[in-house]
Amino acid sequence: MVNQNKNNNLLYGIDDKPPMVETVVLGLQHYLTMFGSTLAIPLILSKPLGLEDKPVELGWLIATMFFVSGITTLLQTTWGNRLPIVQGGTFSFLAPTIAVCGMAALNNVGWEVRMQHVQGAIIAGSVFEIGIGVTGLVGKLLRFVGPITIAPTIALIGLALFKFGAPMAGTHWPIGGLTIILIILFSQYLKSWYRSIELYPILLAILTAWAVAAIFTILGVFTESHPSFTSMENLKNAPWFRVPYPLQWGIPQFGIAAFVGMLAGYIASIVESIGDYYACARLSGAEIPNERTINRGITFEGIGCFIAGIFGTGNGTTSYSENIGAIGLTRVGSRRVVQAGAIIMILLGTVSKFGALFTTIPSPIVGGMYCAMFGMITAVGLSNLQFVDLNSTRNLFILGFAFFMGLSVPEYFASHPLTLETEWLANIINTLGSTGMAVGAFIALLLDNTVPGTDEERGLTAWGRT
Repeated sequence: MVNQNKNNNLLYGIDDKPPMVETVVLGLQHYLTMFGSTLAIPLILSKPLGLEDKPVELGWLIATMFFVSGITTLLQTTWGNRLPIVQGGTFSFLAPTIAVCGMAALNNVGWEVRMQHVQGAIIAGSVFEIGIGVTGLVGKLLRFVGPITIAPTIALIGLALFKFGAPMAGTHWPIGGLTIILIILFSQYLKSWYRSIELYPILLAILTAWAVAAIFTILGVFTESHPSFTSMENLKNAPWFRVPYPLQWGIPQFGIAAFVGMLAGYIASIVESIGDYYACARLSGAEIPNERTINRGITFEGIGCFIAGIFGTGNGTTSYSENIGAIGLTRVGSRRVVQAGAIIMILLGTVSKFGALFTTIPSPIVGGMYCAMFGMITAVGLSNLQFVDLNSTRNLFILGFAFFMGLSVPEYFASHPLTLETEWLANIINTLGSTGMAVGAFIALLLDNTVPGTDEERGLTAWGRT
């Protein structure tokens, strides 16, 4: 039976177990929603790593990303925070990874050597993340975190990704706009028509827009240079099977400068993940994450990063915001569904043909999907303000300042990166300053705990009753 949660109208709550067929299809839907970002990370890193002219090796790297994502998602949902949240690559690791690849000592070496240095930094950083999770340091800090801190942190996760929405969909608005319209129609207007529409709005929207793009490609309307051109060349050239394995690129190389620089990515990832836990719990009908849940979640994210470093994804793992947006749109928060998606990721990570198939999704479709999902994440963040006194000028100032600086400071660092003689320190400051949710979270946390205000005014009283 479908569980209709009265508070958030869920079709399936966190502990519900949908029928097997529905579970598999819903799990595949989660796989599709995180495909764009997972694919984007190795593509962005291809040039720094030296893989831009090595499509076969790049394909192996992409498959490894999905394979590791499936393993770490199973670990997190089974023994970690046990929230229905996908674990995958993180954009917060890109800046330090590019910095590691750009070190003078790695200018004239092969891509495998660069990867080995990145692996070493990620593995060393994972020990740091596991340590602060196991010792409970993250959980102890939660007593200082309330709705005023959580709201901008979660909302900025969605807002900070605006460059991946309309600009990507707008490379061809007929297809990008079609994707957006279909998601709105399926998830909002037509959801009561058929059960399949109610359960799979994102999947149906992607498949429909993808089919339209493919038809126009076959008819010759979309040529090879067109943004919505659907090419099957990658699918034809990809091998059928390849199983990723540990140390496949060689033995990791460890260096202090690379490790310290990578810590910036870990700090930003932890801040983002805590916000993701709250968003995911709210949407899936779970209890508000307590200190123990946060500690276990961060511990297993560290374990996930260690696995990613051993396998050599060129990246770490963190909680996926796209997955949370999918829960909000589909109203399916079942842990079993995400675990099914994780198994699909592991299996498909070994089938190169299937992964290559999804590289044929045109970028306007991915951009249209982001417009809907990242907007949903932003709204979830704002929903935490229901506990706060919004007639208080204290609260309005803190929230407005945190939001504005969370959007403005990264723009400043993008055009004025800090340069210091101590390069690793500059890397840390630049990475944190370029991460909107980290900036917003720090400002909101500092002001909310120092500017005088009552527990009721700050939303802590109502927060404790939820």
